[in-house]
Amino acid sequence: MNQPIALQASFWNRWNEANRESKIAEVSQDQRSVVLSWLSALGRTNLDLIDVGCGSGWLSPHLKPFGRVTATDLSEAVLGRARERIPNVEFVAGDFMTLDFGRERFDVVVSLEVLSHVADQQAFVAKLASLLRPGGLLILATQNRPILERYNTVPAPEPGQLRKWFDRNELVSLLSPHFQVREVRAITPVANRGPMRLLAGRKMKRVWRRMVGRAMEKVLTSSGFGWTLMCMAQRR
Repeated sequence: MNQPIALQASFWNRWNEANRESKIAEVSQDQRSVVLSWLSALGRTNLDLIDVGCGSGWLSPHLKPFGRVTATDLSEAVLGRARERIPNVEFVAGDFMTLDFGRERFDVVVSLEVLSHVADQQAFVAKLASLLRPGGLLILATQNRPILERYNTVPAPEPGQLRKWFDRNELVSLLSPHFQVREVRAITPVANRGPMRLLAGRKMKRVWRRMVGRAMEKVLTSSGFGWTLMCMAQRR
C-alpha cells in the first residue's frame, strides 16, 4: 500500500537519526564490507558513483576513494547534517523517482536496503538502470525474505514505512530485464526466533566466533541463510 512521500520522509528522517547517525549495525557493516570488496576488485579510482537511499550518508566516506560520489535520500534533515560532516560529496534530498540525475551518468549505482521500501519496485529498478552507462555496475542489498519471515520477529511497518521483501529468485527476476546478474550472496546470519536461534542468535554468534572464528557463519551464508541478499549486476 502506497503512502504519501511526506509521510515517508518524516519516518526516514526519524529512523536515520536514531539508527545511522551515531551507530552502524552489524548488518550494515557487513554490507559495507561486500560493497568495498566489489569496488576494490574493479581497480579504479575515477568512477562516478551514486548511493541511492543513502540515509545519513554513512557509506559515502568509504565510497570517495573510488571516485566522485553523489548520494540521495528522502531524509532532508539528515542529509543537511551529512553535508556538514562529509565534504566533497553531492548530497541530493528528495523523492528519487522524481529527481533528475540525467541518463547514463554513472559507472556504479549502490543501493542498500532501499528496494523493499519503494512503492513501484519495477520502476525503481528501471530508473537505477537508466542512471548507468552501458556496462555499468549495480551493487544492491535487500532483505532476504524467507529468513526474515521464518526465523526473525520484525516489528510491523510504521506509518510512512513501505515494506515488500524478496527471496533470491524474485530478486533475480526483478533485475533481469535491465541487468545481467553477476552474483547474489547471503550475508549476516541472524535469527531471533525458532531453533535457528541456537546457531544464529546474537549471543550464540559471539560464542562460536570465539571458538571457531567465522567458520560457522560461512557455512550458514553459503546455504543462503543470511539477513541480507547482496547482488552485483551489470547493466545490459
